[in-house]
Amino acid sequence: MSTLTPDVAVPASETPGLSVERTRSWKAPIALAVFTILALLLVTAAHRGGHSTFRLASSTDFVKLPNAVLPTAGTGVVLTIVLAVITLLAAAQVARWQKVPLWLLAVFGVLFFVAFLTWAGSDNSILVPGLLIGSLGLSTPLIFGALGGVISERVGVVNVAIEGQLLGGAFVSAVVASVTGSLWVGLVSALVAGAVVSMVLAVFSIRYLVDQVIVGVVLNVLVTGLTSFLYGEVLTNSPGLNKGLRFSAWDIPGLSRIPLIGPLLFQQNVVVYLMYIAIAAVFIGLFRTRWGLRLRAVGEHPQAADTVGIKVNATRFWNVSLAGAIAGLGGAFFTLGDLGEFQKEMTAGAGYIALAAVIFGRWDPIRATLAALLFGFASNLQNVLSVVGSPVPSEFMLMLPYVVTILAVAGLVGQSRGPAASGKPYIKS
Repeated sequence: MSTLTPDVAVPASETPGLSVERTRSWKAPIALAVFTILALLLVTAAHRGGHSTFRLASSTDFVKLPNAVLPTAGTGVVLTIVLAVITLLAAAQVARWQKVPLWLLAVFGVLFFVAFLTWAGSDNSILVPGLLIGSLGLSTPLIFGALGGVISERVGVVNVAIEGQLLGGAFVSAVVASVTGSLWVGLVSALVAGAVVSMVLAVFSIRYLVDQVIVGVVLNVLVTGLTSFLYGEVLTNSPGLNKGLRFSAWDIPGLSRIPLIGPLLFQQNVVVYLMYIAIAAVFIGLFRTRWGLRLRAVGEHPQAADTVGIKVNATRFWNVSLAGAIAGLGGAFFTLGDLGEFQKEMTAGAGYIALAAVIFGRWDPIRATLAALLFGFASNLQNVLSVVGSPVPSEFMLMLPYVVTILAVAGLVGQSRGPAASGKPYIKS
């Protein structure tokens, strides 16, 4: 009997002796076809002439990359053809009962955005480093939230309360930093605030067996209402509690002057550098350590984990708390890493986008990070298009990140399965 891997789906008729029928999903090819048709409409029905200039250098680069000047119409035609070819390749993969590779989807996404930016920026120039830096800034809290969501769901608890954890971390970090005068103390307090919100989620869902989704939604409403009340009644009347302190950017010598990627990755504040560490730590911890093995076992088969001596509910409680602490760091970015001061409802639904990134990333920290980067890029794109005077209606630009989120989760995820015990309370028999 042939061995099957999770990445290959074949019909039951081709696997004698196996009773489980595997199905294939045409979601990805259909979604790619939709984007290809959209690109075709841009180069035909919405044809634009002229040239689009992409500025690749920033003032601190020790090697100045030349500007990329692309003919708007010609570039659109060529890239649309390439997108069509990739769509056909994806369809061929699915027709052979194989999974569409992640790298192929990534290449398609990059080429589509290049084609779209070339069309939107006709006879204008787009500062690429600025576009990427802004995208990373908007992605940072999403990445923290997505990492927390991955840990929580991997251990078996659906974490809808990411929004509350982000908002709680943002509020507490701003107030504590203002009171103590220490950004570092404020940063630590964000960890505590996110963990406290998660502990409430863990207690009600694990100890009292309340529906995890309902608890998460209630926590989001509770934290939003509480922080809004405290902001209106306390912070606005006591400016000393919301001073607007924030970390300054730390340039890493040498690396910060690398063309294009230097300003993007190595001219950031400490919260972004902590994000790099968190991504590596969560990935290595989940898949290379005993802690990660136990965590995943509890999320997949808690009964089996219990029989080998793992305390299922205790493991869930402490790991959900850890997930909230990580998300709390994302909340600190809104205040200590970006704006400096707390604003009412400043997370603006970022927790729900982070949850979508968890699903889009198939409960994998690296994939979830890439999904969060995509959503951050889509959010920043609306700002760039407004600056260059794009013909895209402003109403569409405002909803662009949410449209990308829906299309990505519904169309590009394909067939995926979350942790088997996620959302299911464990009652020891």
